[in-house]
Amino acid sequence: MYEEAAILAAVVLLYSAGAGRVERSWLSGPIIFTFAGLILGPAGLNALRLPLTAVDLRTLAELSLAMVLFTDAARSDLRVVRRTVGLPERLLLIGLPLTIVLGFLVGLLVFRQLNMLEVALLATLLAPTDAALGAPVVTNANVPAATREALNLESGLNDGICVPVVVVLLGLAVGTEIVGSTARHIMMVVLEEIGIGLLVGLALTALAVAVLRLSSRLGWTSQHWLHIPIVALAALCFTAAQALGGSGFIACFTGGLLFGFLQPDRAPKMLSAASGIGEVLALVTWAVFGGPVLERLLPQMTWQVVFYAILSLTVIRMLPVLLALMGTAMTTATKLFIGWFGPRGLASIVFTVIVFDAGLPGRRTVAATAVCTVLFSVIAHGVTANPLVVALGRRSRA
Repeated sequence: MYEEAAILAAVVLLYSAGAGRVERSWLSGPIIFTFAGLILGPAGLNALRLPLTAVDLRTLAELSLAMVLFTDAARSDLRVVRRTVGLPERLLLIGLPLTIVLGFLVGLLVFRQLNMLEVALLATLLAPTDAALGAPVVTNANVPAATREALNLESGLNDGICVPVVVVLLGLAVGTEIVGSTARHIMMVVLEEIGIGLLVGLALTALAVAVLRLSSRLGWTSQHWLHIPIVALAALCFTAAQALGGSGFIACFTGGLLFGFLQPDRAPKMLSAASGIGEVLALVTWAVFGGPVLERLLPQMTWQVVFYAILSLTVIRMLPVLLALMGTAMTTATKLFIGWFGPRGLASIVFTVIVFDAGLPGRRTVAATAVCTVLFSVIAHGVTANPLVVALGRRSRA
């Protein structure tokens, strides 16, 4: 255990020493850590075995995503969001459902061995975009502010919106007994997941900000502990919402939005620790993904799996986005840019683990397809991020 921990720590140390150079190149942290896990893991040198269970992987991915969602939301510029009313709503209320429906229809044609509910689950777990993988785009000033904030809000909220859909579909797939009508059950799940998550995130953040302001006025704060409250608050929002039956992802993102609104001056200083922890946890998750996860599922990757993964990142994502953005003042190039930058990552991994643990007959095909899509996304979106951002920046200034 200590040898593997030492190897992983060494990889993190080496990466951190050259992270700035990596960010300016066609590489990315997720690419490097995924291939480090693949090379050092069971499929390669077998030096980094990381004997984590599915529950361990899910917990690691969830905590990573919780930190990323909270910090990204806290950095959001709500003034830009208010000036561009309609873009996030279009992506979430039109683009997201269309993506799930199109993914479902394509899945029925590609995977004849899966039943309808398994195909629906596959389409849903691959619909949400990843906040961590999208960071190079939403934090780059070369991207127009309206586009950045639209992508940031989409990635922050779509995974939380997909949670109740996954819960309902999975319940139907495993034959969970439903009290009352199916429609009523679906409505209750949606209200609980989103409503509880929203209330928990807003209430806990408002209370935390009040406590921090009071302690600051009384002189009880310490510079040494200045960054810790955000780490604890992000973890509290996620775990409390999950414990109460809500979506921890919704809680973290809405909590982050409120924190950034209430503490606009102090937020940048207080977010650094949580942001750093989130990035390190995410990179470790990618190392695990590239190691034991890929080693187990690579043999399951048939031509159908690869074909669907490619379609998921292109047509299944981009066509709904183009339809959702019809009638806006955006150029076609910007619409295509938003459609392309819908990376799949931590949220899809979390949902895949949940579906796999349910023991469905087609779980290996579903898991292999999700893993293949995420792998292609890590590479394709990581390699194209900087070049396309620069190109879009030149177009917007022209």
